[in-house]
Amino acid sequence: MIQKLQNIKNSTKPLYFDLACGTFAALFFSAFIYLEHYGFTLKILNTLFGVLALALFLYMPRKAVLVGGFLIGLLWFYWIGYSFKYNGVGFLTPFVTLGFAIIYMLFFGVLALTQKVYIRAIILFGLSFFEPFDFNWLQIELLFVDSYIGVFKYQLVTVLLALTLPAYIKKPYTYAPLSLLFFALNFNAPVQQDAPLKIKLIQTNITQDSKWMSEFMSSIIEENLADIQKAIDEGYDAVVLPEACFPLYMNTHPRLTATLQALSYEISIVAGTLLTENGNNYNVTYAFENGEYSVAKKLVLVPFGEYIPLPKFAKKIVNDYFFAGLADFCIATEPTDFMIKGIKFRNAICYEATCQEIYEGDVKFVVASSNNAWFAPSIEPTVQKLLMKFYARKNGVTIYHSANYEGTGIIK
Repeated sequence: MIQKLQNIKNSTKPLYFDLACGTFAALFFSAFIYLEHYGFTLKILNTLFGVLALALFLYMPRKAVLVGGFLIGLLWFYWIGYSFKYNGVGFLTPFVTLGFAIIYMLFFGVLALTQKVYIRAIILFGLSFFEPFDFNWLQIELLFVDSYIGVFKYQLVTVLLALTLPAYIKKPYTYAPLSLLFFALNFNAPVQQDAPLKIKLIQTNITQDSKWMSEFMSSIIEENLADIQKAIDEGYDAVVLPEACFPLYMNTHPRLTATLQALSYEISIVAGTLLTENGNNYNVTYAFENGEYSVAKKLVLVPFGEYIPLPKFAKKIVNDYFFAGLADFCIATEPTDFMIKGIKFRNAICYEATCQEIYEGDVKFVVASSNNAWFAPSIEPTVQKLLMKFYARKNGVTIYHSANYEGTGIIK
C-alpha cells in the first residue's frame, strides 16, 4: 500500500486522477459517520478506512489534497446552513455550505505546501489542535472513535509514525514500521460507569419553525408536563428533557415554575429553557428537586449560532444584518454541576457536550440536552453523537443526552 502511494505521489497524472485520489480520501475520512448514521458500526471497516484516509493525505498529490479537503467540508458539514432559514436568511444556505467546503479545503490544503511525507505528518498532527473560527467539530482522532485504534493524541502520533516511516526505509524492511499500529490499539480506555439512578431521557419531535410560535406554546408545555408525569408513573428517579424544551424565559413564568417545583417532589426534573437577567439572555438548564431548583447557564456558545467569532466591528455588522441582532447570548464563567438524588452531574447544553471545557475537573456523569431540529433532516445528530462519544471515552464519562429531533440516548 505504502509503495503504491509513493508511486502516486511521485508520478505525473491527469486531473481526473487527482480528483479520484481526493474523492477516495474524503470518502475514507467520512465513512464512519455515514456508516453510523445508517446503523452500521463496523470497527474493522472504521479502522481500515481511517488508516487509509490518513495515508492518502500523507502521500497523494497536492491537487488531490485540495479536492479531499473540499469534499470533507461538504460531507461533514453540508447541513450547517440549514439553520439560517430560521433567521430569515435562508438564501445564505448554499453559500454557507460552499464556505465550509472552502474552509476545510484550506484547512487540509496546508499539506499541499510540501510533498515530504514526514512534514505532512507533522502538519497533520498540528491540525488536530486547530479549530477554525472556534468550531471544533472536525477532530482528526474522531476517525477512530468506533474502531480498534484509540482516540488519544499519542495514538494519532503512533498511526502517523507507522504510515510515515515506510517512505524512508528501504526493502526488505519497508513495511516493518506498520507494526507500530499495534501500539495505537485501544487497550487502556478509561472506565465509564452507569449512574446509580433510573433516568428517563425524553426525545421530542417539534419542528424548529413551530417551536417558537405562540399558538403552539400551550401544547408544547402540556406535552412536556405529560412526559414528566409518565416518567413519575413509570417509577423513574429523574427525567431529562431537551434543550429549550420550554421555549420561553422561565424566570418570567412563575406559575409554570411552581408546577415544576411541585412535580419535583416525586421526580427530579432537568429541562432546558431560557433566562433573562439584567437585560442579558441566557440559554440555560433548570434542575428541579424536592421543591427547589437551580440554574445552569451555558458556558460554550455555538460559533455563528449563539455568538459571532469576529472582531467587534465585523461582529455587529454580521449580527445585525444576518441574525437580526439575536446571535449573541451571554455565558457562564464556569461549568455547572447539578446534584440529582445525591449524585453529581455536569450540565452540558448541546454544543457544550462536544467541548473539552465541560469535562474538566471531577466529572463522571454528564446530563446533556440538545435541540437538533435546527438541522433536520441531516447527519448532524450523528456527528454530534460521535463527538460526544469521543469526549466521553477520552475522559471516562457517561453522558445522558436528551434531544429534540434525534440523538437521545446514553453515550459512553
